[in-house]
Amino acid sequence: MNREVLLTSRPVEDVGPEHFRLVRVPLPEPRPGQILVRNTWMSVDPYMRQAMRGNPYLPPLQPGNVLHGAAIGEVVDSRAAALPVGTPVSHFAGWRDYAVVDAADATVVDTTLAPAPAYLGVLGTTGLTAYAAMTEAAPVRQGDVVFVSAAAGAVGSIAGQLARKLGAAKVIGSAGGPDKARKLVTAFGFDESIDYKAGPVAEQLAKAAPDGIDYYFDNVGGEHLEAAIGALRERGRIALVGAIGSAGTGPGNLIDLAFKNAGLHGLLIDAYGHLRAEWIKRAGGWLADGTLHAEQTVIEGLEQAPAALIGVLRGSNTGKMLVHLGTTR
Repeated sequence: MNREVLLTSRPVEDVGPEHFRLVRVPLPEPRPGQILVRNTWMSVDPYMRQAMRGNPYLPPLQPGNVLHGAAIGEVVDSRAAALPVGTPVSHFAGWRDYAVVDAADATVVDTTLAPAPAYLGVLGTTGLTAYAAMTEAAPVRQGDVVFVSAAAGAVGSIAGQLARKLGAAKVIGSAGGPDKARKLVTAFGFDESIDYKAGPVAEQLAKAAPDGIDYYFDNVGGEHLEAAIGALRERGRIALVGAIGSAGTGPGNLIDLAFKNAGLHGLLIDAYGHLRAEWIKRAGGWLADGTLHAEQTVIEGLEQAPAALIGVLRGSNTGKMLVHLGTTR
């Protein structure tokens, strides 16, 4: 039998345990051109809240469907000659112990370059998001003062380090709580940090960057976005990557972008797949020489995947949140 996690109903506000159900179903068999993967690691990501609500820009997800997401696993049965049994692959059919995947939808991962879980985090979509935003969607420029929100999270922690590698003069990060804020400086190399739980973001940002900022990497929206617009200098840039902290309304000072000749650049990572190989090569080298630091928060067991997602949405993780699947053969 196979275990899967289903969406039971759409969340209106917060995501809770009542929106998930763990079920057992017959183990699937691959057809010609398909593989059966025993999942060993899966990712939980903030975008899932919007997918559960039926966001049209994300893969469709209806009540009764198995949830989806990035996963790493081992091929245990194959009807595709290019992917024999034993091949480590990544795919998008997480939230289950075993997955039948079209061979065309699976990607072989090089576990000699980095451990398999890295391909769900720093070498996966997480790291690629930071790289695509800062090199192509809204490039960081030499000498920029950069502000990153959710900076202790999976994307933000990489974005802060990448900003420095791309020539930023100063990198400021925001995180929730004194321990996370301190870690931004001690572990991830930020110049200064803000604890958004300690007081208004705008006031703390003004102290950290009294002359303003040139670049804001936005993971949360809401108060952070409004504070960043207020601090933005002439021809500043904002990479709009996520809105995990937004209630769905825009900042009250959005018109200030026009007065400052500033740009707000949205990013949907599906449009930047052409950068994936380049990112893996560069990031793999930085991981090897120790100049790129990535962390993971690991939860054990498929049955804990809903709790892991709820934790991500509440900011309980440092670095990438992963679920280690204790599947049996």
